[in-house]
Amino acid sequence: MKLQLPLGDFRAYLFDCDGTIVDSMPLHYIAWKKALAEWGAAFDEELFYAWGGKPPIKIIADLNQMYGLEMPVQAVAEYKEILYFEQLPELKPVPEVFEIIESARGRIPFAVVSGSTRESIIKSLTVVNMLDWFPVIVGSEDYARSKPAPDVFLAGAHRLGVTPETCLVFEDAPIGIEGATAAGMASVKVPNPLERRKGTEAQVPA
Repeated sequence: MKLQLPLGDFRAYLFDCDGTIVDSMPLHYIAWKKALAEWGAAFDEELFYAWGGKPPIKIIADLNQMYGLEMPVQAVAEYKEILYFEQLPELKPVPEVFEIIESARGRIPFAVVSGSTRESIIKSLTVVNMLDWFPVIVGSEDYARSKPAPDVFLAGAHRLGVTPETCLVFEDAPIGIEGATAAGMASVKVPNPLERRKGTEAQVPA
């Protein structure tokens, strides 16, 4: 499967990290299941992918509300990250996105625009030997409102010194696509593993 890029004179590519640059979502899901099992909180795979891009603290708070639990939000989020980091040696890039990055590297400036922490982004990119490819990294500490607000995308464009309308965003999560659109940017939807199993092709949002 190849990614279909929209037509346009794009001056920068902005990439989400988890599920877009790196095929980390299955590893995150394993970490979530282990972390939540101790509290008896189920996390259906369909819901996990539907909530893609949502900050971990928000996920735990929403699950607390859904199941009437009182999980300690910060502690569970930190434990889940530890469980994810333990699996990092298994991490690989998403092949179709890697192909785009490799072909455009040196021609078009890149930024990572992620809902993950800077620590998580750096660790993931280091494992797949791509950290040096991204001069700009915008993590969850670097903006006020999470996706689908446009903040992370606007921050990425600003740090690259380009205008929003000249950016092309690569995202695997619907709320990321919403955020890119809110920022006035074109985008490419990268299928997540669940969609791949169902045979969904990569899409250029209308």
